[in-house]
Amino acid sequence: MKENDALNLKCITGRPGLVREITVPEINRPGLELSGFYSNFAFQRLQIFGRGETAYLKKLEKEGKRNTLQKLFSCEIPCCVFTHKLEPTTTFIELALESECPVLQTDLATSEFTTRIIRVLDNIFAPRQSVHGVFVEVFGIGVLIQGDSGVGKSEAALALIERNHRLVADDLVEIRRVSGNILMGTGTNVTSHHMEIRGLGIINITHLFGVGAIRDKKQIQMVVQLEEWDSNKTYDRIGDEESTVEILGVNVPVVVVPVKPGRNIPVIIETAAMNERLKKLGFYAAKEFTSNMTKWIESESAQAIFLDEK
Repeated sequence: MKENDALNLKCITGRPGLVREITVPEINRPGLELSGFYSNFAFQRLQIFGRGETAYLKKLEKEGKRNTLQKLFSCEIPCCVFTHKLEPTTTFIELALESECPVLQTDLATSEFTTRIIRVLDNIFAPRQSVHGVFVEVFGIGVLIQGDSGVGKSEAALALIERNHRLVADDLVEIRRVSGNILMGTGTNVTSHHMEIRGLGIINITHLFGVGAIRDKKQIQMVVQLEEWDSNKTYDRIGDEESTVEILGVNVPVVVVPVKPGRNIPVIIETAAMNERLKKLGFYAAKEFTSNMTKWIESESAQAIFLDEK
């Protein structure tokens, strides 16, 4: 697990219950339940025991109130986690062992552990989709390059990597929607950081260009659709109409780039990525151009030129 998501967990008891399935990406702090109020007990969630809950467990231990804890373990809890490296009481361990409920311990503070476990669960339970394409980071923008087989996706990505941009995934991109509307793209464990180039075969980008040429994951911020040049098709020449494509319910800006001999596709993709960065900063070149043209047409100098020609 990545360092910023490390949970630092160790099992205290109930190891046979580690096979229990976590079915919901949520947590619960069972303060009300320990006091005897079990209506609407969210037992399907991970149960987090911080300093307050642990202190209350010690109070129950002194008073000999075993029934309250028996009711807690009568439900099939996925697991209990004690933060701050706190120790559960003897009765708690006995009942957990009887019910085969795993009891875990972490040295993290409750707030920090809560933040990390929610992030981990959101990532695990996030809606996901696999798409064909090449995913690269260009000037900090996550660009998903798609198109028909043989159109030159991998070749364009290879040229971008040679120009000091970074590869995330080739051929198969796994996409997860996290935090509501953020699309995170990664490669598969098998093909990660490898590329297939026709005529060369499989190449290892890390070995050829170094670790600075790869990324494990990146947010998908735009899609570049490569297609064979069609002389009968009218392509957008101004760019004042923004197109989007829906991925997992999120609309992502898309740019259609026609491919034909003589076109420098990597430079076009670079320019598209820089233009997208400008848009995120509030600068729209096409709209600015259209506005300037409108002002010029409405100006007296333009009217004078028109009248002279008449």
